[in-house]
Amino acid sequence: MALALGARAQHLNVPAVDYGYPKEYTIGGITVSGCVTRDPNAVKLFSGLKVGDKVTVPGDRISRAIRAIWEQKLFTDVRFEEAELRGNTIFLHIIVKENPQLASYGFGGTVSRNEADKLREKINLQRGQQVNDAVKANAVRTVSQYFIDKGFLKASARITESRDTTLENSVRLQVLASKGPKVRIKDITFTGNHSLPASKLRGAMKNTKRKRWYNIFGSSKFKQSDFRADQDKVIDLYNEKGFRNAVITRDTVFFSTPKKISINLTVDEGNRFYFRNIGFTGNTKYTNDTLVSLLGIRRGDVYNKKKLDSRLYMNPSGVDISSLYMDQGYLSFSPEPIERVEGDSIDLEVRIREGKQYRVRDVTVTGNTKTFDHVVRRELRTRPGDLFDRSEVIRSQQQLISLGFFDPAQVNVTPKPDPRTGMVDLDYIVAEKPSDRLELSGGYGGGRVLVSLGLSFTNFSVRKMFDRKAWTPLPAGDGQTLSLRAQTNGSYYQSYSASFIEPWLGGRKPNSLSLGGYYTRQTNGIASSDPLYQQLGIWGASVGLGKRLRWPDDYFFLNLTGSYQRYELNNWNSLFAFSNGNSNVYALQLRLSRRSVAEPFWITQGSETAFSVKATPPFSLFHPDIIYTELPPSQRYALAEFHKWKFTSQWFTKLTRSKTRHDLVLMGRVGYGFIGRYDTRKGDSPFERFYLGGSGLTGFQLDGREIIALRGYDDLSLSPNFGSFFVNKYTAELRFPVSLNPQATIFALGFAEGANAWNAIDQYNPFKIYRSAGVGLRLFLPMFGPMGLDYGWRFDDVPGKPNMARSQFHFTIGIDLGEL
Repeated sequence: MALALGARAQHLNVPAVDYGYPKEYTIGGITVSGCVTRDPNAVKLFSGLKVGDKVTVPGDRISRAIRAIWEQKLFTDVRFEEAELRGNTIFLHIIVKENPQLASYGFGGTVSRNEADKLREKINLQRGQQVNDAVKANAVRTVSQYFIDKGFLKASARITESRDTTLENSVRLQVLASKGPKVRIKDITFTGNHSLPASKLRGAMKNTKRKRWYNIFGSSKFKQSDFRADQDKVIDLYNEKGFRNAVITRDTVFFSTPKKISINLTVDEGNRFYFRNIGFTGNTKYTNDTLVSLLGIRRGDVYNKKKLDSRLYMNPSGVDISSLYMDQGYLSFSPEPIERVEGDSIDLEVRIREGKQYRVRDVTVTGNTKTFDHVVRRELRTRPGDLFDRSEVIRSQQQLISLGFFDPAQVNVTPKPDPRTGMVDLDYIVAEKPSDRLELSGGYGGGRVLVSLGLSFTNFSVRKMFDRKAWTPLPAGDGQTLSLRAQTNGSYYQSYSASFIEPWLGGRKPNSLSLGGYYTRQTNGIASSDPLYQQLGIWGASVGLGKRLRWPDDYFFLNLTGSYQRYELNNWNSLFAFSNGNSNVYALQLRLSRRSVAEPFWITQGSETAFSVKATPPFSLFHPDIIYTELPPSQRYALAEFHKWKFTSQWFTKLTRSKTRHDLVLMGRVGYGFIGRYDTRKGDSPFERFYLGGSGLTGFQLDGREIIALRGYDDLSLSPNFGSFFVNKYTAELRFPVSLNPQATIFALGFAEGANAWNAIDQYNPFKIYRSAGVGLRLFLPMFGPMGLDYGWRFDDVPGKPNMARSQFHFTIGIDLGEL
């Protein structure tokens, strides 16, 4: 460093001083020249010298002052001179030459405008900053690395500098880049792999892939950081297969053609090892037999480091020894596996440090700027005084996510243990996201366009309705749901509905109350005074109570709903068995479900299974003397009766585990439905029948029928005009997220599904189905709710529908594809 400074900065020039005899002087004054944009006083401060200091000339103090100024990287030259000498008092003059400032910079060579914008974010040069060799070298390195990471392995960059007159002592930089050809990986070969085939080893390399025709979505570009990580994955695979000492001794990357590289990895597999003796020490809470059983490794098993680690530390499924202890309060628990090697055998000793059992001292919630504390706290399963339980902490996080009020990626918990007292504080961290929805829905059916406007306030507060300060713009924070909806296509169809849900009735237990009401009116569009005028009016109301059960586990819910519907028909003859008159439907629905999914839209794991039965009173059985076949339909169906049974189950499996949460997810769903009658004399109910086919969005025909979607087929095309009494449906979807931004969540999917509907039990065949497959896209916007676009291709012909298109698009806004 001293030599480098000497090359750039001249030594002190004091003619009256004899350098052969160092002498101590008192600094009488310090002046600075050469500053253009820098404060001279700052230069004095950098030097560390001040008036009155004692310095020896020549001596180290002056050298250190030069070095201190130079290390600020603001100057290209630093010199000290004697301004004046008065006896033992010396006056110093510091001469500096500033680095030039950056006036502007641009890109040239083979850099496109879009690439230039991205490079500006990475280089982050600012007008007015100092330009030195380090700044220029960093810019060259950043530009080159950017293109190398994009697959341009021969990319290079250089910088030209020119004076700029718009700013004093300033320069303009031009970054000239040469990308060269895009380079792909031609082949990846292995040497020394006697036990595992090259195909398996290449498969372990997730981000370093060969260029092959079948690798449609994978990238075959070479990235050094990915290559290093993939080498570790190769070793991990060997470790899983028992090769504990496997190493990659050499990696070779070379150009096989100007645009392609080849990679060769030389592997030293070593010997395959097997577990022999397995034991635990230091454990007092659980016996050796219990821990060995949970470890799941037996004498003679092939050594598998991945399995060993997953059974010791934080297995995502919760089946591991750390979780066993942490669920019982042992927050500082630590297992240390010690491996002793003898020949091809490994004796495993797991040293247990149990620590003390921690209890929860305080539970805090931060980040809930809109949702009230009691709404968040009632979902938490950790209470002050309880033993710390890792499983309950994870479940509490899932409960908070399932509310739909918070960003799933930002829901977290921070434990703060106090080893002195054996207590732990838990801080649950959340971040509010928009949850209310302005839902604009659209659909087409029956030759008409249906539009609807829905307002859904999912975090409403009834108790704050009379507080004027709470209207910002609506009273919120109590976790209640208020929904208002209106639908119309003009004079033909109008529908209005309102519903309210209180998830914690009384505030102490998760018992829900739901209220709802609606009115629907359909006409043939002509004046009501016209003799040909037709109208169907439907009134409805419902009251429901729900309860979270504790057995078999607390994922189970039981709901009981009572409902009333009134159908008013005036010359209406297109749907039901009668045209004029009224029909009343009094029904009670019991629904038992188990739901273990947390996320409301992008779901990655868990399941939801439900069984429900909806039934009216058996009025006909109370009057066995009435001959219903002799009554006109308007009287026969004045009191509708039926019993309706449904079973649905869907489950989600994460197929990959990405650090960015962009995982491939498999969704499977099955559904069965049946509607029956009590008395053959009265016949089947004209209401609640199943209609199969299409997207499930069928315009304005939302009148007492249950519509089941089957993409790739026309709407309602797989059921007769009067509906069906049996239905089966099977669906599989492969999903991948495009965007996980809470403001616009998007995922793509590929689907395959099959379904059919029947009218009699002797026709029922769950394996005889109409099949289809296709692709789709789902979008969720907080203010508009879910939207979807699917392209479905049908595999089967439909009798009587020779003109049905072989494939078609299905577009939905805010409406799901049917419960089944």
